[in-house]
Amino acid sequence: LTALVFVNIFSGAVIAGFENVLASAISLVFFLPLLIDSSGNAGSQSATLMIRALAMGDVQVKDWVKLLGKEFIVSLLLGLTMAAGVSLVAAIRAPEIILILVITMTLVVIVGSIIGMILPFIFTRLKVDPATASAPLITSIADISGVLIYFTVASKILGF
Repeated sequence: LTALVFVNIFSGAVIAGFENVLASAISLVFFLPLLIDSSGNAGSQSATLMIRALAMGDVQVKDWVKLLGKEFIVSLLLGLTMAAGVSLVAAIRAPEIILILVITMTLVVIVGSIIGMILPFIFTRLKVDPATASAPLITSIADISGVLIYFTVASKILGF
């Protein structure tokens, strides 16, 4: 956990790198925790299900490609559903960034879920117990990815 504190400093560095984007649309800040948490939560949930399936013998390491396709479809549908919900809030709070939020929510849920699905397989392959190693790492990687995705989408749409 101590090492992950330093890993999470990258989130702050990514945010600082997009300072001009934030300055142009301060409403982006309001949705930042929601989007980052959604990515980390999707990753943690996916990891929990995958670790359980590995532990119960329901899946094997060799099944990861098949499961990747399934995880993509499920996370896409979940991301779109969550994007619909966040767009309702944005319609009232910040209608100018609805498109940014819809795209970002969809992408962060997909990326977080896929990270959460893949890391337990990697740990299992490396003979490391995925139950003890994955959750904090998955959350940290998903959080950093979420920040990067959010501000990259915002910068492209806002023309930076």
